[in-house]
Amino acid sequence: MKLIVGLGNPGAKYQGTRHNVGFEALQLLAERSGAEKPKTKFDSLVAEANLAVEGQPNSRVLLVWPQTYMNRSGSAVRQAATFYKTPIEDLLIVCDDFHLDVGRLRIRSKGSAGGQNGLKDVANQLGSENYARLRIGVGPAPDGRETVDFVLSKPRAAQKELLEVALHDAAAAAACWATSGVAEAMNKFNGVGKD
Repeated sequence: MKLIVGLGNPGAKYQGTRHNVGFEALQLLAERSGAEKPKTKFDSLVAEANLAVEGQPNSRVLLVWPQTYMNRSGSAVRQAATFYKTPIEDLLIVCDDFHLDVGRLRIRSKGSAGGQNGLKDVANQLGSENYARLRIGVGPAPDGRETVDFVLSKPRAAQKELLEVALHDAAAAAACWATSGVAEAMNKFNGVGKD
């Protein structure tokens, strides 16, 4: 079972914040794919989905929204991956990135956390950084502003419009990763959203 994990913080307080774009992109993917209603499992909300591509068999995936808060996302990811015996190459994490311009996408097959504490915790819990990640740009953070305050705030109207487009692209990129692999997703979606 492939896992696509959207990172964010649970609760109404965090809805619409920059830090929750992973949750939002995954929700769009769930809606597009006709995923089942989410259930509570693995300290997460989870839903199975079949992602269809013409000429290929459906790719069955588990969509995971950890409810452990961003900085402790790894525990939820580890529980789901252990239960399904998911190899690390069948895991995709979708998250925000304040180093990337608003709306820009970046997909990598592996790499460092780059200051993203959710990615850092996933790596700590799995004992490896060799999992795919799809970053959605929410930055750059303004000079002198605390990064935590920035990512936990809501984007301005113009930025929100860019992010809405990026979220749809991110949902498509995650589906591409699941059905066609990380190399194809990188070729099609890396740099999307860049002027």
